[in-house]
Amino acid sequence: MKALIFDCDGVLVDTEKDGHRVAFNATFREFGLDDDWDVPYYGELLQIAGGKERMRHHFETNGWPAAAGDDRDAFIASLHARKTAIFTDLIATGKLPLRSGIERIVDEAIAADVRLGVCTTSNPKAIDGVLDLLGPDRKSRFEFVLAGDIVSHKKPDPEIYILAREQLGLPVEECVVIEDSRNGMLAALGADLPVLITTSTYTVNEDFTGAIGVVPELGDEPNVNVTLDQLAELAATR
Repeated sequence: MKALIFDCDGVLVDTEKDGHRVAFNATFREFGLDDDWDVPYYGELLQIAGGKERMRHHFETNGWPAAAGDDRDAFIASLHARKTAIFTDLIATGKLPLRSGIERIVDEAIAADVRLGVCTTSNPKAIDGVLDLLGPDRKSRFEFVLAGDIVSHKKPDPEIYILAREQLGLPVEECVVIEDSRNGMLAALGADLPVLITTSTYTVNEDFTGAIGVVPELGDEPNVNVTLDQLAELAATR
């Protein structure tokens, strides 16, 4: 095992329910919109990859507000920019901590000289704020962050993981992906990469057939669920 690739939302931080959803709703209020995404409805929207795509689907399904005007793309972009700023502030103020075991496994990877990367549909500013939680030394060891609109097709399309694989230049059997959702798993599997699942609030009941393992979290002592060495063993047996 020579590379470890993380998804962000739900993997590094359990962001969806109390992070992104909260930031979307705060943005709607600031823009004078009546829209409010409750917990079950946001779970449905998560089947659509990407925040801008979720808003577009929501408005196309429920009706566009007058504030959208004739340039709906610009309207979505302005909403998303403000939502990202609110979300980043939630991260910066410590309201959304790293998930259990993330610092530990990053430290294990650094000690073993395993290369690190991130593949996510999140806005680059948002993922930058999440990586700040790891501290500057750990953050500096991440070789690449593929985020936002860097690809034409988002998960479950494998494009972002194919790009990561090309950047790493390693055989697929020397890489492991950590994801939390079925869409993310399908994207990684589509690039022929082994995937470990750490379930999050909205994904615990999804079908993860094809993953090398499924755990509720990576875990810290005394409740470690997966170590770096165990990840390598799981990847080798797929």
